[in-house]
Amino acid sequence: MPKIATIKKIMVIGSGPIVIGQAAEFDYAGSQACISLQEEGYEVGLVNSNPATIMTDDEIADHVYLAPLTVASITEIIAKEKPDALLPTLGGQTGLNLAIDLFEAGVLDQYHVQLLGTGLKTIQQAEDREEFKELMESIHQPIPASLTVHDTEAAVKFAHQIGYPVIVRPAFTLGGSGGGIATNQTELLDITHRGLSMSPATECLIEKSIAGYKEIEFEVMRDANGDKISVCCMENFDPVGIHTGDSIVVAPSQSLNDSTYQRLRTASLAIVEALNIQGGCNVQLAQNPTTDEYFVIEVNPRVSRSSALASKATGYPIAKIAAKIAVGLNLKEITNPVTQTTNAAFEPALDYLIVKIPRFPFDKFDTADSHLGTQMKATGEVMGIGLTMEEAFLKAVASLEINPQLENTLLPEQDLSDEELTQHLAHPTDQRLFEIFLALQHGWTIEQLFEATQITPFFLHKLANIWDIMTELQNNQLTVPLLQHSLKFGFNPTMIATATAVPVAEINSMMVTNHIQPVYKMVDTCAGEFDSATPYFYSSYFPGENESVPLKNNIIVLGSGPIRIGQGVEFDYTTVHSVQAIQQHGYQAIIINNNPETVSTDFSISDKLYFEPLTIDHVMQIIDLEQPEGVIVQFGGQTAINLTAELVAQGVNILGTSLAGINQTEDRHEFEELLASLSIKQPNGDTAMNQADAHVVAKQVGYPVMVRPSFVLGGRAMAVVTDDSELDEYVEKAIDAAPHQPILIDHYVAGTECEVDILSDGHDVFIPGIMEHLEGSGVHSGDSISIYPTQHLTTAQKQEIIAISTKIGKAVHCIGMMNIQFIVADAVYVIEVNPRASRTVPFMSKITGNHLAKQATGLILGKSLTEIGLFAGYGAEPDQVFVKAPVFSFAKLPGMMTTLSPEMKSTGESIGSGATFSEALTNALYDSYGSLSNRTGKIVLLDNSAEDDTELLIELAKHNFETMVISGDISDVTPAEAAFVVTGDENQTTDTPLSYFALSNQIPLFSNPMTIVGILKESVIQPV
Repeated sequence: MPKIATIKKIMVIGSGPIVIGQAAEFDYAGSQACISLQEEGYEVGLVNSNPATIMTDDEIADHVYLAPLTVASITEIIAKEKPDALLPTLGGQTGLNLAIDLFEAGVLDQYHVQLLGTGLKTIQQAEDREEFKELMESIHQPIPASLTVHDTEAAVKFAHQIGYPVIVRPAFTLGGSGGGIATNQTELLDITHRGLSMSPATECLIEKSIAGYKEIEFEVMRDANGDKISVCCMENFDPVGIHTGDSIVVAPSQSLNDSTYQRLRTASLAIVEALNIQGGCNVQLAQNPTTDEYFVIEVNPRVSRSSALASKATGYPIAKIAAKIAVGLNLKEITNPVTQTTNAAFEPALDYLIVKIPRFPFDKFDTADSHLGTQMKATGEVMGIGLTMEEAFLKAVASLEINPQLENTLLPEQDLSDEELTQHLAHPTDQRLFEIFLALQHGWTIEQLFEATQITPFFLHKLANIWDIMTELQNNQLTVPLLQHSLKFGFNPTMIATATAVPVAEINSMMVTNHIQPVYKMVDTCAGEFDSATPYFYSSYFPGENESVPLKNNIIVLGSGPIRIGQGVEFDYTTVHSVQAIQQHGYQAIIINNNPETVSTDFSISDKLYFEPLTIDHVMQIIDLEQPEGVIVQFGGQTAINLTAELVAQGVNILGTSLAGINQTEDRHEFEELLASLSIKQPNGDTAMNQADAHVVAKQVGYPVMVRPSFVLGGRAMAVVTDDSELDEYVEKAIDAAPHQPILIDHYVAGTECEVDILSDGHDVFIPGIMEHLEGSGVHSGDSISIYPTQHLTTAQKQEIIAISTKIGKAVHCIGMMNIQFIVADAVYVIEVNPRASRTVPFMSKITGNHLAKQATGLILGKSLTEIGLFAGYGAEPDQVFVKAPVFSFAKLPGMMTTLSPEMKSTGESIGSGATFSEALTNALYDSYGSLSNRTGKIVLLDNSAEDDTELLIELAKHNFETMVISGDISDVTPAEAAFVVTGDENQTTDTPLSYFALSNQIPLFSNPMTIVGILKESVIQPV
């Protein structure tokens, strides 16, 4: 069936800012889709409000709109662009919900826009819980006893009929938002109320709990002809009851016998047939661990989080193929881009396996509830590839970038009694994997572990095998055979050194002497059955042919690893742009990364991809094989920067700013000396290595003070403290975040915070623009509303910022780029320098027209500013105003501190533009704090702390808002009456009644009064 010839222009809807449950996997999917459609000759328009992504790059689509994802905004774009068709199934839940809203508003009919791919009827059937239930019953597919409800009374009545526990599943939400498992009526009322509020349809499914069953996922493709394939069968390590985004996942499935596998595969194919899916689809099933009984859990009628994982696990580009199916092509007409000899109707075959482990934010948010359930909490994920499950497992663990002690010993920091372990494992947290290893150390049997966890015994046996090897290493002399055996099953030299107390250098020497080195195997989708030339590799210490032939004239770019708060998709953007620039300058580009969600780990992006942990052990093995011209560390966030010293120590050529220059900015003591030598002002302060030093410094500089550890990302463990007891608490956190590194303790200076990204060739410095923060100092730059061009700085202040930036760039001999942050008060103070790309690079690139990461790469490769078309000095400012606003995932993390502070909390960002600051700010807020102008409520709810904010009260009065101070009970006000909520108490959490009320009812929450004061001053909200 040929592609649709009646359409010429296609509009793609993106997924918006990154939140927990909808992250970088949709940047990957959307980018793939746009490229795929252009390959077929279509003109492509894209709308998305996320400036951090590759998807919103000007080279991905013919027309890119960085605009709010609202019906009004998209209607305006459709009226202007007049697309023939709309593709919404690659924009996550956001894209699907907008497609429904546009259809129901009559927009698609009015402008004669065809919906491509999976149709609205299918979306409705899959997403509406009652319709899905009826469809499954009609095709005789078993589903748990359930009832669709629109109020809490019906939920309680049904739960009494079927008995507790029950699962609450809100309709049309992402990442299990608002859902949960209720074991009694009180919990049911709470979860159902929240779920109904968060569901666009005010609808929840109350379902008999099948927690404890095996959870299986099939990623399926189907075309309009009805041809369909199973791309990948993924088995969750954790049983039903833990969201699949928070579960460890293994592919291909390992514990299913053939008859069970075939039964579930047949069911999945029957379901996508009944739904008339056209493209990619994720089917989730629950398998009784002791019988043939199974249930259908749910279906995502779109490219999902699991689609990205399945694509990277198999090499089969699901989003790219789904886009081609959407325009009418059939699977048999589409060439498999991996083999180039088979068509896309062939099911991938794997001769390896993968393990995905989620990355949680609880290392930053220790007050948040880390218990795992049906609502997703992970911010990102990593993937390990190996020939054994043990090998893949330990590679994934090494990729997490959590506590090194956890990664190397596999044990939690604190020992637990058997009674405590039983309790912990029955109510799992993000630590469950390491607590299982602790139980094995205590001598628990597989049967005991299964009883406590309901994890499939096959997986527990694999963990036990890992622990047996660990025990053997701990109790025996390290021999060559033991070393070889350990490496084959995923132990890296650092882990082996930790277990044996043999220095890493001695282990590396043993490996060289005995010719022990990894081979690199290719991911080819066909288990070697057909010729393939995929530049996509993983390592193994099992004997075999090394399939990775070293590239000539190559440069290695280190990626940024898993997405986490403080290091998000913006670093994937800079990595991809660096690779593109390397290729444009005539070199071959190699990426090392381990994140299955991202564009950078698409094998078509670079000349070679190594899917490996970003540890010194794994990176050096690749460097030894490839012998690169050099390694670039500037675009991989703090992950890459933190490897620099060890790489230099092993003789690796680091391209760009030298290690000495990096240390001048990252080491707090050297940084202080640098600024002093340049006569640049910084807040009065000093460095400390321990609690006692900290108290001496704090006394010298005077409270309040800012505590800043070295070599951290996202402001981890940074805080403004006001007394000795707070100082003790945060210094301890700073030491934990960066052990053996100096801590800078400054006097806190109140003022306007600004930042710049600079480009330098080591001699001259170019500054593309100055960004001003709305909130002022004391709020992390990633959580602030950023404005460009600046709106409140004088010409003299801007000139001083430019002069200081130039001084610093030259003094550290910056080659490439760096980020500098300032406070403008009675003078201009420098507070921080990051010797790498920052999270603002995509934002500034897209609004200034300068591809900063590409330009920086040109400088790193030896070009001068003039040779890449730039000049020394400050870039021209645009006529328009641009605003970057943070997006928080507070609703997903019960117990998390909400107060905006020096430690970053946001998961994503949105962008707004306009002729005025007010217009740009309004547009940025739609997908950030929410549409304030459309709320009809007149009451602003305040906590006791916000009540004392005089400036806030003045602005609220100017806008005729009523205020109500809430100390506890909130029964006196309904959600419809509330305009927004403002909290100022630094101890506020997402569980505090006022915050919980706002989050549960999707009322805008301002957890720092400075934000709403700044917004009100710009008249974004008209007086009520």
